[in-house]
Amino acid sequence: MIDRATVVGPLSPAVTLLRLLAAREVADFAEWYRAGAEYTDRVADGMDFDRAGADATGADPVADPSETVAALRAGRTDLRAETAAVVAATYLGDAAFGRPFLAYTPRWYRLALAAPVALAARRLRRVAAPFREQVVAAGDGNGAVRPRSPPEPAFTVPSDLPVDADAVAAVRDAGGFEAFERSFVLADAVLHIEWFAHVAAVAGIAVPRDLIDRAVRESAAHYTGGRESLSPDVRRFQRLLFADDAWVRDVDTSYRLNSTLFGVWERVLREERRRLDRASRN
Repeated sequence: MIDRATVVGPLSPAVTLLRLLAAREVADFAEWYRAGAEYTDRVADGMDFDRAGADATGADPVADPSETVAALRAGRTDLRAETAAVVAATYLGDAAFGRPFLAYTPRWYRLALAAPVALAARRLRRVAAPFREQVVAAGDGNGAVRPRSPPEPAFTVPSDLPVDADAVAAVRDAGGFEAFERSFVLADAVLHIEWFAHVAAVAGIAVPRDLIDRAVRESAAHYTGGRESLSPDVRRFQRLLFADDAWVRDVDTSYRLNSTLFGVWERVLREERRRLDRASRN
């Protein structure tokens, strides 16, 4: 049985963090980028979004990340500006993801994960920096940043959701491990929409703004109990986005974490993806 002690036992987050502490250099984050690119590619393909590529030549470091990953594994930062922007967007999206995510979760989980999340964010911002600089260097003579140079995204916090102010608290603070699971799914349902939109905009993937807005609105209502089901296109989008269980498993395997914490994340995400899959067939 998985419970609170399993998730944040005396060593679980600390052991995961210590194993990730070794990741400091560009080469160390090559597999991190690859996992993110493959996730983005699966969602874009599953939704049949139009894809122009990251630059005028149609180069696509998301659909075909092999050359980019090889450069990262070699510790190189001298990528084409458009490719560098996609790499930076991926790292910056992950750096900004953790803190707002914790705001949706129970206090005991926030307290246990706050320090590891903050450290991971610092590492990701640092590794993103040379790629952002590469984009700046490719700007005009005044050093202007190209339009696709990625800012760090701002994710929606619970107080900004289009639901009743007490709706998130009712999920988050209900008590017991089920409250953790429900709040974890709610947080991911909202934030992975925004993460994907952030990376897609830089990678030349055309995501309809209306879909993003409706997906956030419907998901906030659905996962706080105010809406029975998602509309078909939003459910399809969420089913693909909840394949981030594969991202969790990929990172856990690639970095040899063997993490109980990552195992819990993977299980919660997988179960929600399968639930959405069943709903899609009914």
